[in-house]
Amino acid sequence: MEEIKSIAEQLIKLLRLNEPSITFDEEGRRLSIFVNEGEWFDKNWLPRFVLDFERLVNQAAKQRQLEGVFVDVNGYRKRRENLIVEIAQAAARKVLATKAEVELPVMNAYERRLVHTELASRPDLKTESVGENKERRVVIRPLL
Repeated sequence: MEEIKSIAEQLIKLLRLNEPSITFDEEGRRLSIFVNEGEWFDKNWLPRFVLDFERLVNQAAKQRQLEGVFVDVNGYRKRRENLIVEIAQAAARKVLATKAEVELPVMNAYERRLVHTELASRPDLKTESVGENKERRVVIRPLL
């Protein structure tokens, strides 16, 4: 999928980001980008930038009838995935300790899927998405 990588390179060139480095994992359909924009960029802009950049890349891919990809910039998404998994594990421990359900914060569909996948093999727990639209969250319940 050199075409996807090329799309990302063109966008980065237009944005004039510092010292860009792009890798593409075809198997995982992940585009990893590293730029040297400093700490201000990571703290203030990175979460929104990742989503917006991914939207642009996937829009351009769709116009060329290509499959979409996951975009990660400066490892943000990987760190976020690890955090979601840690939250799911901690909530599972709390559910088992208290025998009461735990409601997680609002998450997007991908993050909810990570929680469901992480806890799917647990025979002592049940996960369920509740809420509507942007208020959807995961509830973890004990199976008694």
